[in-house]
Amino acid sequence: MVLKGKKYILLFLSPAVLLITIFLYYPLGKTIQYSFTNYSNWVPKFDYIGLENYKRIFTDSVISKSLINSLILLAGCLIVEVGFALVLAVLVDSIKKGFRFFRMVYFFPVVISGAAIGLMFYLVFQYEYGMLNSVLATFGVEKIVWITEKSAMFLVLIPVLWQYVGFYFVIFLTAIASVPTEIYESAMLDGISGFKKTIYITIPMIKNVIVTSLGLVIAGSLKVFDIVFVMTNGGPLDASQLLSTYQYQQAFVYYNQGYGSAISVLIIVLGLILYLVTTKLSQSKDELY
Repeated sequence: MVLKGKKYILLFLSPAVLLITIFLYYPLGKTIQYSFTNYSNWVPKFDYIGLENYKRIFTDSVISKSLINSLILLAGCLIVEVGFALVLAVLVDSIKKGFRFFRMVYFFPVVISGAAIGLMFYLVFQYEYGMLNSVLATFGVEKIVWITEKSAMFLVLIPVLWQYVGFYFVIFLTAIASVPTEIYESAMLDGISGFKKTIYITIPMIKNVIVTSLGLVIAGSLKVFDIVFVMTNGGPLDASQLLSTYQYQQAFVYYNQGYGSAISVLIIVLGLILYLVTTKLSQSKDELY
């Protein structure tokens, strides 16, 4: 009977395993393979060149700039998408009426296409016909060049952070709602309320959810592409270039698929390292030993 049950389990799992293999693991394997080649211009014939693409990564100035920008984006996502979303969830959870309205308002940007959000903010910051300069012109103020080499990276942060705060807000709000009310009632009898209740009860009780969210933020921030691509395309002068946008340019604009694959592997390895470090740091001493 046990073997018969396992056969049914394998039967139902096999379509999912097949799809994951075809659309995830096989492309991943080919990407790693191409990263060791001079594959370019979509020509199926290529030669293996060892670690040359990876050596180029360490000497490419755009890679270093893209890496710094990606880490800036990651820091912003961790602070705002996790930190600010957690604060919002705690505040909204204390509201007796109208919390569904806030949940809908904060979650709404998540359902909008990233390309649409990028286009919207691109139009907002445009010099000639952008919304901000139109408002300034109404009050007789001279137009401003908003997207510059110094400001581009921080301006693209705005729509990226705005889009996904609501996603983690809903996750944290749901996690907080699952905390047993008896714990809060006992704490109130002991005189714990307000800020102390959040620090000593709420956050420890939803710690696993927070750690999971940190992992999602790390993976998501390294995959940010559409908003930046539509708003600035990594410019001006690579000022807002991310590893993802630079990888796209190398593979699909300059047709250097081998080097683009090496950058993809770099993104994957960086994401895994950051996730493992975050998970390790989040563990308590009891869990470590």
